[in-house]
Amino acid sequence: MILTEIDHVAIAVHDLEAAIAYYEEAFGAEVHHREIVESDGVEEALVKVADSYIQLTTATRSDSPIAKYLEKRGEGLHHIGYRVDDCQAALEAMVAAGATPIDQSPRPGSRGTTVAFMHPKGSFGTLIELVQE
Repeated sequence: MILTEIDHVAIAVHDLEAAIAYYEEAFGAEVHHREIVESDGVEEALVKVADSYIQLTTATRSDSPIAKYLEKRGEGLHHIGYRVDDCQAALEAMVAAGATPIDQSPRPGSRGTTVAFMHPKGSFGTLIELVQE
């Protein structure tokens, strides 16, 4: 089995502060990690749930994938991050199974991870992020 666990569920939001406040009030959640990922044009806040995260994410610039997603679809579930031991091997296995890569090779992600995204068209309508810690 290449997947080791769910790393995170990403939720695209317009107002990160409001989303954080909601999760704090509704669930008593605390932000475990917060980061701006300049290369992706996003700011994220990670709420830890057991060994996984809820990733609240918003755009930091108008040309980012999150900005385009929010404009087209509005707020909501954006992608699922699957934790893997070897991002390159997982990427190759998915492509061999017919998946369509967005990233042709793994790249740096937040929290010092290595990541690769797979297009929803090749993954039954779900944007998938492979995450190697």
